[in-house]
Amino acid sequence: MASFTTLLFSVFTLFSRLVLASSSKNNIPATITIPLTPTFTKNPSTEPLLFLQHLATASMSRSHHLKHGKASPLIQTSLFPHSHGGHTIPLSFGTPPQKLSFLVDTGSHVVWAPCTTHYTCTNCSFSNPKKVPIFNPELSSSDKILGCRDPKCANTSSPDVHLGCPRCNGNSKKCSHACPQYTLQYGTGAASGFFLLENLDFPGKTIHKFLVGCTTSADREPSSDALAGFGRTMFSLPMQMGVKKFAYCLNSHDYDDTRNSGKLILDYSDGETQGLSYAPFLKNPPDYPFYYYLGVKDMKIGNKLLRIPGKYLTPGSDSRGGVMIDSGFAYGYMTLPVFKIVTNELKKQMSKYRRSLEAETQSGLTPCYNFTGHKSIKIPDLIYQFTGGANMVVPGMNYFLLFSEASLGCFPVTTDSPTNNLEFTPGPSIILGNYQQVDHYVEFDLKNERLGFRQQTC
Repeated sequence: MASFTTLLFSVFTLFSRLVLASSSKNNIPATITIPLTPTFTKNPSTEPLLFLQHLATASMSRSHHLKHGKASPLIQTSLFPHSHGGHTIPLSFGTPPQKLSFLVDTGSHVVWAPCTTHYTCTNCSFSNPKKVPIFNPELSSSDKILGCRDPKCANTSSPDVHLGCPRCNGNSKKCSHACPQYTLQYGTGAASGFFLLENLDFPGKTIHKFLVGCTTSADREPSSDALAGFGRTMFSLPMQMGVKKFAYCLNSHDYDDTRNSGKLILDYSDGETQGLSYAPFLKNPPDYPFYYYLGVKDMKIGNKLLRIPGKYLTPGSDSRGGVMIDSGFAYGYMTLPVFKIVTNELKKQMSKYRRSLEAETQSGLTPCYNFTGHKSIKIPDLIYQFTGGANMVVPGMNYFLLFSEASLGCFPVTTDSPTNNLEFTPGPSIILGNYQQVDHYVEFDLKNERLGFRQQTC
């Protein structure tokens, strides 16, 4: 099955680029730059611990989905509007174009938007689904429902997009049925609907017959925004567009009312971006075909090499282990044995600061510290050593979650429950969340299958 999926992926990639080449006779831009906006709009300084608890719970739910493919039945949390740690871009679908905000998610595989005035969302973070911005197909002259006989209906590399046409006779070429509805599972909820073929419009460029999900109902979604999957699959936004690489630069997570934009770059060019270090993407394990796995040799806290056992750093044939990067994950995740190695060293190097057990209990994060009385704070760097020799240095003030008004700070990485009896859990052992990517230019080089990065102010 894995080889068949790989073949379909390769054929679709070639087809996308051939179509792109045939349409590139016009003045098509080599790059497309889109504003990238943090979704935080509420200042949590009055209740920082409650806010930390919310993000920790949401991150644990997402990590459970990324590792197990479904939401944890044990997760119960109050969702704060636009407080889940994501970033959005504006995209325009239809003729004439209708613009919506889409969450950028490298851990997801399709693009979808609420698309009906009867949209329903149960247990969601926004109070009135009727006021959710929607894409309305009835106002577009270019929309088309995906049919059963369209190859895109059958060619899916995702186990939770239930496509294929059981209602159509295998020998019939005149089947008029629509492609069956999809149900997408996420760490904090689910979305259901049907697929459309639509125009995706950019200044100077239009992508025709773009596969976009028309979501009619959802459950426990953390945002009213639509979703743009950027994963390693034929139905993600970069793959459908045929770009050779995409990049973003994430602003600092200042949890306030500012709406300063970063940028997302979609790049068709062959040129190499100057000043980047590179880490290779690894071959995906069979159970996780659309994640971006990185080749990691070891990790350091400050100057201390942690000597993480290799089985946690490289995905095995049983789909256990490995390090993935995920833009839709606010915090990071480490499986419990790795988490203990990292936090034990972190505690040693930060022993001069007073631990805040109250913050740890209320937030669900550990370690947390009370920095009252300290004029300056020194947090050691977190360093990923990649195969090939490159190091990603994450400064302590970037990856540590600080609330200066409350003189509190916590290590924003979640892990498994201490009651988990599995020493080696399924799925990635480490998830590098967007908090650890702040103030880095991060490039996903799809053509050369590698991640480029450099530190810069975003």
